[in-house]
Amino acid sequence: MEYISSDTNVWLDFAEIEKLKLPFLLPYVYLMNDETVDDELLNPPELRGELLRLGLQKTELTEEEFYLAEILTSKYAKPFVYDCIALAIAKVRGLTLLTGDGPLRKAAAAEGVAVMGTIGILDQLHRGKYVEDEEYADCIQRLLDKNGGKVRLPGQELEIRLRKIRKI
Repeated sequence: MEYISSDTNVWLDFAEIEKLKLPFLLPYVYLMNDETVDDELLNPPELRGELLRLGLQKTELTEEEFYLAEILTSKYAKPFVYDCIALAIAKVRGLTLLTGDGPLRKAAAAEGVAVMGTIGILDQLHRGKYVEDEEYADCIQRLLDKNGGKVRLPGQELEIRLRKIRKI
């Protein structure tokens, strides 16, 4: 099993399209700082409990991660404290960072940390045959339908995948 350091917004995307369980089909263990789980995963109210039930693992910061998160918070203006904590965990532990947050993705690139987001998870689910073509297309369509509201993904990337899978 591969460990992934997780931000919250990818989970919000999957919750919004009612497919929260799908990422847990992949051979990953998703880690999130225990304070982030308790403080940031508040809406919708059942999200925190459902993610923990599905397998999201709370993790405590090491001393090194704590100090790095402080440095990252002062170094980068946009990512918030919990974002920098997820980045610090990924960097110190050599993990991929799961996020769709633009400023956090830029900070991760500057720090040499690999990033994966909602679309990357869906692509892996499809390539690995964890989901069939129909479910993959349904997820993409639902994301497109919700895009611009709570979901904020690159619409063109979603459209490309939808056309490809539907062979339009």
